[in-house]
Amino acid sequence: MALALKLIKPEARKLSTRKHSKKIFSLYLLLAPAIVLLLVFNYIPMYGIVIAFQDYSVFKGIAGSTWVGFKHIGYFLHDDTFWKVMRNTLIINFYDILFGFTAPIIFALLANEIHSRSFKRVMQTISYLPHFLSWIVVSGIIYEMLSPQHGMVNDMLGMMFGTKPVFFMTEQHFYRGITVAADIWKSVGWSAILYFATIAGIDQSMYEAAMIDGASRWKQTLYITLPMMVPMITLLLLLKISSIFTANFDRFFLLENPLVYDVGDVISTYTYRIGLEQAQYSLTTAIGFVQSLLGFILLISANKLSKKLIGLGLY
Repeated sequence: MALALKLIKPEARKLSTRKHSKKIFSLYLLLAPAIVLLLVFNYIPMYGIVIAFQDYSVFKGIAGSTWVGFKHIGYFLHDDTFWKVMRNTLIINFYDILFGFTAPIIFALLANEIHSRSFKRVMQTISYLPHFLSWIVVSGIIYEMLSPQHGMVNDMLGMMFGTKPVFFMTEQHFYRGITVAADIWKSVGWSAILYFATIAGIDQSMYEAAMIDGASRWKQTLYITLPMMVPMITLLLLLKISSIFTANFDRFFLLENPLVYDVGDVISTYTYRIGLEQAQYSLTTAIGFVQSLLGFILLISANKLSKKLIGLGLY
């Protein structure tokens, strides 16, 4: 009998292993397209980073171009224009974090206080809609609203205060605020989706216990809702910090003009001009390489700091 059990057990184990392998294989098949896209569009193009260390020529190609080492990296590190666009990128990203990152959190908390489910759903749906508009459409709307000729904002200011028309898009002290406000309007609803899901997953018995203890809605938000949102806030904040050296190209390319370059020209638009318009491919690749390296270092540092301070991180 014992001998029979010994003979059956290995067969049963093999059968269960085969079933398990089939299940895993089907999951791998589902994952395969994403892996292929990641390899084709993210990892294979990384080979082109060698252009940063060459005087790249389109006609000679990567294999035939001359190697120059850190020449291009040294060039832009000593270029005043680069440091100007770096400053603009950091300042605008700081505003995006200060106002743009906190706006979806506040929006989700306020929406959570709406008792009518139907009204809440309609409001959330309306808030998502700007996300599906391209920046071309959004920039057109902004230019029309702020136009000095029959623009809604100038007309309202003229009626209320009697002010003369102002072309806001050419005024440097208005430009950064306009771009940040435009990004908040376009993305606040979509960015709040994860916070809505987090709030929906909070155990309602915690609120019931707080109500029995006499906690107001403000205290329930402060001591229950916000602490339960901290992991999601931390995750998204770390991802936002990692991209602080980058900027949405579409937003700035469509909203900026030469009159606001001093305050609105960012790394992505700067590299576009010198890369595609002036065909300095090696220089722009070097800038992109340093930009990615700084973002990686910033992400690792922010993650370690987050784990040390609050015990949460990306990994």
